[in-house]
Amino acid sequence: MPPIDHSAPRVRLFANQHLERLTLISPGIFALFWAIALPLIAWAGWGAVELWTGFGLVLAGIVVWTLFEYAMHRYLFHLETDVPVLKWFVFLIHGNHHSSPNDPLRGLMPLPASLPIAALVWLAFDLALGRPGTWLFLGFMIGYVLYDVIHFACHQWSMEGRVSSAIKRHHMRHHYVDEDRNFAISAIFWDQVFGSRITSLKRARQEQGQ
Repeated sequence: MPPIDHSAPRVRLFANQHLERLTLISPGIFALFWAIALPLIAWAGWGAVELWTGFGLVLAGIVVWTLFEYAMHRYLFHLETDVPVLKWFVFLIHGNHHSSPNDPLRGLMPLPASLPIAALVWLAFDLALGRPGTWLFLGFMIGYVLYDVIHFACHQWSMEGRVSSAIKRHHMRHHYVDEDRNFAISAIFWDQVFGSRITSLKRARQEQGQ
């Protein structure tokens, strides 16, 4: 795979400067916001269930997130369509990342995008489970934050450990070998489960050349 180029120009998404700023987020703001928000979510659900039940719901929420992440990346972020407004939307939410994958201010989901989705997920869990759904939501959001940090790290850090290097290699192949495979980021085994893992670089490059 080619070396990471951190000098690529930022893709402009909106002519309006105020809207453009909403598409950017620094790692510091991201970390500060979620360091406050996650404990507040736990506080909102405190007392709704026994501790071990809450722990189980949190773990279930993390698993739900990994499946949500995979499905969104595979079926929405890489949606192929000839409808102009949908093509623009797909480029807005993800295509621009492939055009400039190492932009440090677009490596994390900006809050104006993540918060409305989070609110809808919380509402869905609350409607399904009542107040205990907050613990499921907490796990879901922990999974999301871990995913975003891992994704940011894949593009910005060397990641030399055995597990971390495998995760980075998996994602870099998605960018530089075959964008139609290796969709999972935080739980890369899902690509093996769902048959979308790049198993042969030679075969992948041959298929792309066809």
